[in-house]
Amino acid sequence: MVKVLRPGFYSTIQDLGRLGAMHYGVPQSGVMDRYATGLANMLLGNDETAAVLEMTMTGCVLAFETDTYICLSGADMSPKLNDQIIACHKPIKIMAGDVLSFGKLQTGFRCYLAVSGGFKTKAVLASRSMYQGITKQAVLLKDDELPIAASKTLNTVHHAGIRLNSKYLLDPLLPVYKGPEFELLTPEQQSLLLSLDFTISATHNRMGYHLKELLPNVLEAIITAPVLPGTVQLTPSGTLIVLMRDCQTTGGYPRVLQLSDMAMCVLAQKLTGQTVCFELL
Repeated sequence: MVKVLRPGFYSTIQDLGRLGAMHYGVPQSGVMDRYATGLANMLLGNDETAAVLEMTMTGCVLAFETDTYICLSGADMSPKLNDQIIACHKPIKIMAGDVLSFGKLQTGFRCYLAVSGGFKTKAVLASRSMYQGITKQAVLLKDDELPIAASKTLNTVHHAGIRLNSKYLLDPLLPVYKGPEFELLTPEQQSLLLSLDFTISATHNRMGYHLKELLPNVLEAIITAPVLPGTVQLTPSGTLIVLMRDCQTTGGYPRVLQLSDMAMCVLAQKLTGQTVCFELL
């Protein structure tokens, strides 16, 4: 068991998402940065679907009541175990009674904590990902108790090192595909879309990121159509909205671009005021 002493700003349990339920109007959810979580789970010998703890901007304070191994990845939030600095992207042995805490945010925006065997919170619609109205609660709260399996040994054998791509935490480039309505844009609009630097506005969360710079727009709204995490919508005002993991399942704004999987990870680690640009694949 892991007890939440302090939950941080916005911390949730997430896995790869609630796949196969969008026809019910249920968002996919899941981890915002699949690269980071895939790495952490791999280093612990976990299945890629194992649930992790996603922390946004500030970290939790957690008390472990069970022996286990952990691995941290994604943003560097200056982690400490029993007030001693520990490394990210490396399996760490945990003993019952240990306390994990976090300090200043150094790079990135979202940090991930994986435990050996994954978090064992209740699954709803085949996923442990927290989402308002689907799971009992939407975020972690003080004194929550998170079940985990006891682990005395690490479930992996080391035969090679791992080359970490940490540059993506600072990379402004978002590789994208053309969206269904991309060709409705004029050549001038297309050129602007793929050449401008766009600033992350203060309006960003797990549902979507709004970009500050406007793209001149005369397109009419479309008939409500399917959208996915990574869909870039163009509103009548010219605002671009990049849909993220908790996005709705349909929308009526033109879908001008679609982020690649890696672009989703890059954007998930961006803060207000940072800039991004699109590169067509």
